[in-house]
Amino acid sequence: MLALHEVGSNNPDGVEIKNAKDPKTGIPLDSVPFHPYYTVKDTFGVAVFLIIFSIVVFFAPEMGGYFLEANNFIAADPLKTPLHIAPVWYFTPYYSILRATTDDFVLWVLAPGVIAFAALIVWSVKNTAIRGAVGAIAAVLLLGFFALDAKVWGVVLMGVSVMIFFLLPWLDRSPVKSIRYKGRITKVAIAAFVVAFFVLGYLGTQAVTSGRTVLAQVGTAIYFLFFFLMPWWSKMDKTTREPHRVTGK
Repeated sequence: MLALHEVGSNNPDGVEIKNAKDPKTGIPLDSVPFHPYYTVKDTFGVAVFLIIFSIVVFFAPEMGGYFLEANNFIAADPLKTPLHIAPVWYFTPYYSILRATTDDFVLWVLAPGVIAFAALIVWSVKNTAIRGAVGAIAAVLLLGFFALDAKVWGVVLMGVSVMIFFLLPWLDRSPVKSIRYKGRITKVAIAAFVVAFFVLGYLGTQAVTSGRTVLAQVGTAIYFLFFFLMPWWSKMDKTTREPHRVTGK
């Protein structure tokens, strides 16, 4: 609420509406009153949500075993362990990242990735203190890769894969905000990330095999490369100039 009052709402064009104000009133020319525009819009959205919510609650609470997991309806048997235990579907991409973190993945992907990423930062940054800090962090991580079990790093990666979304405002170095004015690199990167995310989600529902583990490791690498390389590819992307005013298209 504080950010909304201080900064205001965004728009599909990503245009800062405070840059074009009415000289007499000081009100942004492209702003609209909260009521009735947003009250009606939000009321309609809430009504649609409640309709769908009521359908699920009263007619299909288990939704084929995806909302209430099918395993909850299996009678407990202390003499029989299920062959495959999977989390709820919206956790499966992160569960897949956890399972993909094996000893080989840590040795041949994470360790070289940390070295390459640290070298990239050192090459890009002029500040000596930042270079030293990056080198020290990379050294600690490399020692940790060999000192701790791979599953520990699987838990770490699973947590980082969720928390990294909070860093997006600082990772994205593009001069424009809206994807309408971003170039091909951004669109290809987002498409690759979305595909990797859904593949990881599917693999998280399946039993482990060597082939699926390799595919999950590829998806995990794409997932994190999307974020860690964003400061560079978002800056390299060719963008078009944002309009001065909201287009309304």
